[in-house]
Amino acid sequence: MQYFVVMIDYGRRGREAVVDPEITRREVISRIASGEYRNVSFIHEIAGSSVEDVTEAILTEAALPRIPPEDVDLQAIHLDHARDVRKHERT
Repeated sequence: MQYFVVMIDYGRRGREAVVDPEITRREVISRIASGEYRNVSFIHEIAGSSVEDVTEAILTEAALPRIPPEDVDLQAIHLDHARDVRKHERT
């Protein structure tokens, strides 16, 4: 069995450990990126009888959005910018 423990620090109000065996690594990253999990003290990955601190790795993944190269349309971005420049020149 593998699960994650996310410790959230509420300051003077205390701390809360979110432990749910149903939550995957991807879901933890998603919740951090969306802002649902804030002020994370640490994240531990429990797998069998071992515990690993994965705080830095998950926080890094949550901070950097992954955009596959095929989803980036550089020509469309250039055309949008050119349209915006023309629009502002007319006013």
